[in-house]
Amino acid sequence: MSLNDPALSVTIAALPLFEGVPTAAIAELATTTRMRTLARGERAFDQGETVERAHVLLSGAIRISQAGSDGGQVAIRFIAPGEIFGSVAIFTDGQYPADGIAMTASVELSWARQELLALAERYPQIALNLIAIIGRRLAELQNRVREMATQRAESRIAHTLLRLARQAGRTTADGIAIAFPVRRKDIADIAGTSLYTVSRTLNEWHRQRLIIADGRGLVLSRLQELDRVAEGLLG
Repeated sequence: MSLNDPALSVTIAALPLFEGVPTAAIAELATTTRMRTLARGERAFDQGETVERAHVLLSGAIRISQAGSDGGQVAIRFIAPGEIFGSVAIFTDGQYPADGIAMTASVELSWARQELLALAERYPQIALNLIAIIGRRLAELQNRVREMATQRAESRIAHTLLRLARQAGRTTADGIAIAFPVRRKDIADIAGTSLYTVSRTLNEWHRQRLIIADGRGLVLSRLQELDRVAEGLLG
């Protein structure tokens, strides 16, 4: 797809950020957007950089990673096609709180900060959609904090995989494949446990055929059993 493709407006209208937005706004969004292709490993933005644009992912996957004072990086979340990223800081301190790194070859759309703010003022549905998206992410974060405080590592790892399957899963003959190459360290970061624990747990689940490694990523082959692990009903 290119910026001159007539289907671009249809694609923009289908994005959750712009659901229910009038046709006139969609047409304006299509004329003011910028499309960028990111190679695997390329950065969409850097932590601490001034926010100039709001981003929406069209294809591929983005890892949002945050560096601490010791220089170590921790994965915060993953961005799947259709999701906004790096945009909340527009409404806070104006700086990206984390790095956005392409996990695969990816394509993004973006809008200049002032353009999006002006459109949100004229079309309040955009602001309402953004509030709903942020609310869902906050609820997910609260669930993750609760899980880290109350659940065993195996349950947290299962929850992480199931969330990834809901976010970016595709149905295959073997089960639900996570549509991007998530690393074991990423799972450890999100689940709040060690790389050793994740490796040991995934190896055991692979032996039990709860998951399958298909060469491109993970396939969750027995969702009901993983759900029982997540709820602490199966060790």
